[in-house]
Amino acid sequence: MNLQEQIGAIEASVDDLIHAAAASVGASSAPVAAHAEPVTNGGDDAPRTTAQHDAQPADKPTLHIERPNQNEIAMTIGGQRVLLHPLQVGQLIEELSNARASMQPEAPANLPAGWRFVSTKNPAMAVQKQSNGDRLLVMRHTGHGWVPFTFSPDMVIQMYMMLTQA
Repeated sequence: MNLQEQIGAIEASVDDLIHAAAASVGASSAPVAAHAEPVTNGGDDAPRTTAQHDAQPADKPTLHIERPNQNEIAMTIGGQRVLLHPLQVGQLIEELSNARASMQPEAPANLPAGWRFVSTKNPAMAVQKQSNGDRLLVMRHTGHGWVPFTFSPDMVIQMYMMLTQA
């Protein structure tokens, strides 16, 4: 997959996340407490929080992602442009991954048709035995960084069998 296809896939995925977030904020009657920065509201004396401002039926924010150079990504959300360098991109990926792990619906159990990905050949890895007999396997993906997996002893055997099948 070339760089433009990767960026397109990211844009599409983040657009879906924005629409899902906007829908959940609009559907929720409870105020969102993520950011409570005052926002002026054009003449009304009482300041609103950004969450209350975002819940208004105004224009939905759009996301645009560019790659101005090899080591930089520019994200524009609702007209606000932010430049991200490699360490910041890694931090964003980690934060999104941690948040996504607790969201519903879960990621599909099977590989979706047409799923696009970048694979890492022969990744660096580390293994650690846990006190309950499980194995922690941490593998370094070139895009995702260090990705941890925990396997029960039975799953280790199944994985070994899968990897050694011709």
